[in-house]
Amino acid sequence: MKPKDPEPIREILLAERVRLLEEIGEAIVAPGQMTYGSQAAAASQVFAQQRDLALRDRAETQLVLVDEALARFGAGTFGDCVRCGKAIARDRLEALPWAARCIDCQRLAGRER
Repeated sequence: MKPKDPEPIREILLAERVRLLEEIGEAIVAPGQMTYGSQAAAASQVFAQQRDLALRDRAETQLVLVDEALARFGAGTFGDCVRCGKAIARDRLEALPWAARCIDCQRLAGRER
């Protein structure tokens, strides 16, 4: 069932978009020059950089999902499953406002991977 008033969900998506853009825009600090004997410090710094890169990649992927959901708002198809066209459950949209598929189609997509 489509949300009766999708505007609060749209506001959530817009706020999430701003948050993700801020997260993506944060600079990743390049490691400084290492000296011999500081292997533990070097490993920690490389780990932190890799973690930051992974988080930025996740944020970029999430931003695509949010932008696609906002585009569905503009097209008047928000709340409709992109695969089968049926309405996405209201509870699902409230939990995952960027959901593009109904739960059944999402399960099928998960099995196809």
